[in-house]
Amino acid sequence: MKKHNFGDDTKVGYLLLAPWLFGFIFMYVIPAAMSIYYSFTDYNLLSAPNWVGLKNYITIFTTDKTFRKALVVTFSYVFIMVPLRLAFALFVATLLNKKHMGMAFYRVLYYIPSIVGGSIAVSVVWKQIFGNKGVLMSLLSAIGIEQKFSLLGNPKTALFVIVLMGVWQFGSCMLVFLSGLKQIPNSLYESASLDGASKMQQFWKITMPMLTPTIFFNLIQQIINGFRVFTESYVITDGGPMNSTLTYVLYLYRSAFANFHMGYSCALAWILVAIIGVMTLILFKSQNSWVHYEG
Repeated sequence: MKKHNFGDDTKVGYLLLAPWLFGFIFMYVIPAAMSIYYSFTDYNLLSAPNWVGLKNYITIFTTDKTFRKALVVTFSYVFIMVPLRLAFALFVATLLNKKHMGMAFYRVLYYIPSIVGGSIAVSVVWKQIFGNKGVLMSLLSAIGIEQKFSLLGNPKTALFVIVLMGVWQFGSCMLVFLSGLKQIPNSLYESASLDGASKMQQFWKITMPMLTPTIFFNLIQQIINGFRVFTESYVITDGGPMNSTLTYVLYLYRSAFANFHMGYSCALAWILVAIIGVMTLILFKSQNSWVHYEG
């Protein structure tokens, strides 16, 4: 009987893995290593990097007021947008978790904003709606309500327009919630109904506990995506007015490609990685107190 050659299987496995491995090394590992190195240098893209040690990090944390502003704006965006997006996605998923004709069409319809929502074109449309000469201002003027500033022109309200666009892109969360809802056995709701539980009681006592793993997954995904928000702030307001919508990634982008402080920008990028890592770690540490897994 011919012996099986596991060495050949290993070679075939590496051959099949090669395209992904090549991409991972040259598109992620090497750029990440270069970014770490540049974060300790004074590098302007035009000349050779000059090693400065921890100077970039010290400057960021001690004298950079714009960094603090961008951090506050980004945290505000995340802490407002993420709960609203999750709540709205769960609400729509609950409505769509029924067996009615045309329900598949509505699921696709509600998912579309997540596909096109982060695009340049949609951001431009959003700007046209809420800008100084936008649709909203025109409608208010038509009914006799004159405003000196649009929502985008007021530092107190501009960020909420960006948040609103983020909430509008709820489709991906909605599909994940819909998948989680379909995993909850109907027998639990039938038993609760026989015991006299109302729909609201069933939601809080059955749906929410059974859905906590899905909520946990969505929460992590949306927090990570929230900290990376860029297109909306860049296209709609360019960080204004008065830096009220200057998100962290937009500030990072300006440092690198507007001011040519690539080393400084790399330091900002790794600080963002650390912030996201800490936030994710906190969520994982807290899951034992509120996430209920089967068994």
